[in-house]
Amino acid sequence: MRRADREITDKHSIEEFIAKEKVLRIGFYDCGEVYIVPVNYGYSSANGKNTFYFHGAMSGRKYELAKSIPSVGFEIDGEYLLIGADTGCGHSAKFRSIIGNGKLSIINNKDEMITALNCIMKQATGSCEWNYQSDVLEKTAVFRLEVEKMTCKAK
Repeated sequence: MRRADREITDKHSIEEFIAKEKVLRIGFYDCGEVYIVPVNYGYSSANGKNTFYFHGAMSGRKYELAKSIPSVGFEIDGEYLLIGADTGCGHSAKFRSIIGNGKLSIINNKDEMITALNCIMKQATGSCEWNYQSDVLEKTAVFRLEVEKMTCKAK
């Protein structure tokens, strides 16, 4: 990170930020172009491993890229506040962001899918105990993003 003075390294502070945000952007590299997808997510951290979960259809560009090119980048941002000034170049902003990279996989085990979906629902609603219809689960892709590198920055 170029601006080490803005790096956040406190794990608790990073996890608090992740817990209150709602959108994770996944960046795929696809045949010479970058494809970025915003997704709702769930997050877990255990045994030194950070993992994001999200879901989608079992078809389409995101699904096919996850199967064929599992190396991705990701980003979360929030806490944005414009700091005005008398001149255009004097303006600044406060913010917090996380960027990183990792490996995607598609979860096939039903119990693990439900655990991941509960994690996503906890992020979205605050509640983590949900029931899922079997026919819907059969049509839903649940993705696991295992973080390889993640940095947090704030201004």
